[in-house]
Amino acid sequence: MATTVRAGHGVAAQATGLEKLAGWAGRNRRQLTWGLGILVVAGGLFGWKRVSTRQSERIASQQLNSARFALESKNYGLAASELARIRENYSGTRSANEASILLAQVRLAQGQSQQVIELLQQVAPEAHVDYRSQAFGLLGAAYENIGHAKEAAEAYEAAAGHARLPFQRAQFLSDAGRAWLVAGDTVHARANYREIVTNLDSTTTAVEAKVRLGELDRGSN
Repeated sequence: MATTVRAGHGVAAQATGLEKLAGWAGRNRRQLTWGLGILVVAGGLFGWKRVSTRQSERIASQQLNSARFALESKNYGLAASELARIRENYSGTRSANEASILLAQVRLAQGQSQQVIELLQQVAPEAHVDYRSQAFGLLGAAYENIGHAKEAAEAYEAAAGHARLPFQRAQFLSDAGRAWLVAGDTVHARANYREIVTNLDSTTTAVEAKVRLGELDRGSN
């Protein structure tokens, strides 16, 4: 009997709660309508953005293939034009990131190192993680081309810091060591070569690093 009474009280309380909720909804119908409308619009915008992003990636990828063909054909003018357009029209996509890297390579092939520097100073720090190391590496090459050894070394070190594979990291550290030597900074050069020998000794670059360290040690005696 007691159980029946408690169950009855529970049902009554539930009914009262539902009545209060219905009453509140009735009094706040306009706010509810607006709230539901905002949720519907937000959901629609999210869905549209996803579809739009996928479509942009697909179109940008197709155009990137065309630019690659122009690059492989050594039609640097056409390749540069198409790559620049992809960067501008599809900013934020993976294809735009790759287009920036390829455009830098085209500019280097054309001997336009200063333009590469101006491009990659903006692109490299914000590049997708898959392209950041390569972007800094190309920036280092461009600095070397115009005789800015210190800036080249710093860019190569940044490239090494973002490299995912040991052989890539070793190569960029070796490039940095070379640039530091040109800049007259044997302390930083020795540190880069020692890093290769100590922590990346399984890479082919380690052999050269050992030679460079030996030369530096003999030079300091």
